Amino acid sequence: MTQPQDAGTDGPRVLEQAREAAGRGEYDVAAQLYSRLVGNPDPNLHVEGLLGLADSRYRLDDEEGALQSWIVATQGPETPETWRAWVALAGARVRQSDLAGAARAYREAESRAPLEEQPQIASRLGWLNKEMGNSGTANRYFSRARPDSFTPLVTWTLLAITVAIGVWTLLVPGNDALIELLALDKSAVRDGEYWRLLTVALVHGSLPHLFFNMYALFIVGPLVEALYGRVLFLTFYLLSAAGGSVASYLFVQNDSVGASGAIFGLFGLLFVATYIHKPVLGRQARAMTSQIGILIVINLVIGFGIMGFVAIDNAAHVGGLLFGAVLGFAVPPLGSATIRSLMKRAPENAAGLRQRYALVIALAGMAILLAVVFIALQSRPFWA
Repeated sequence: MTQPQDAGTDGPRVLEQAREAAGRGEYDVAAQLYSRLVGNPDPNLHVEGLLGLADSRYRLDDEEGALQSWIVATQGPETPETWRAWVALAGARVRQSDLAGAARAYREAESRAPLEEQPQIASRLGWLNKEMGNSGTANRYFSRARPDSFTPLVTWTLLAITVAIGVWTLLVPGNDALIELLALDKSAVRDGEYWRLLTVALVHGSLPHLFFNMYALFIVGPLVEALYGRVLFLTFYLLSAAGGSVASYLFVQNDSVGASGAIFGLFGLLFVATYIHKPVLGRQARAMTSQIGILIVINLVIGFGIMGFVAIDNAAHVGGLLFGAVLGFAVPPLGSATIRSLMKRAPENAAGLRQRYALVIALAGMAILLAVVFIALQSRPFWA
């Protein structure tokens, strides 16, 4: 273990040495260096020293010493980093089961934090108030945590393209060739036309079929896109469409059209992700996700119940649903807070390990689904 160098009264150099020691995991050395900044005439260095000292003590299992440093930092001169001391103090209060004290500290932090940090703090206040039984206050904080400024561009693009193709093929005479090109023609898929696994989501059999699928996408799409981001949302939509198409290819001989597989995939993803990862959602979003399980069951029951009278491809529904469920389990929403992450302060190295572990799980989940698609396409359909 290295020893701290004699940095004299050069505060910035001491701060740099302290950060380097902490980065190496030498928290006892970092604590000594950070302590030399406490009382510095520069308020910024003083607060940085207290924050670093508290963090080092915490990682050395000196919770009480860390707590005292955070308290002193909140009582010192105001600097741009003071809000971090209030956040850390709030976390300590939570670990002491003092939820009211934690809420007070988070409110102090929110009033000082940069704008980009305030939604995260608001989400923590939402969870705390929910735990304390203050439902109305919790809902207000949740609404502030996820402002309605996100524009679901991918959802709107998918809606526009699918509606345009649907209207063109259903209302303009002579466009049967486009439907034949894009539909899930099982014989064509056996011959290697694999693009049909995805393009089937662009064509529909009737205007009511188009309307109900697009209405479902209009409802669930923006929520999933906001939780996961545009790239992952599009990836999940396509994977779910492929999953539904593969199931239909294996079990249903007739050709198929429609985005139902992709839609059911989004339903399954949101249902499982909400149950497993517990992302912070606004009041309307939480109300919708609480009903998704019921909607899934009702749609499947209706589909299987009237299959003898209406041509419903339930294999595509189930396939998309299963693919979406796997994705919801394997991939946590981007930047979403969970009760565990809000109530427990973890060392930076542990947080990094968890992030890498989550990335491995996510990539493995998507790789497994792609492997399922590949194996299914090499298999003989059950109807053949």
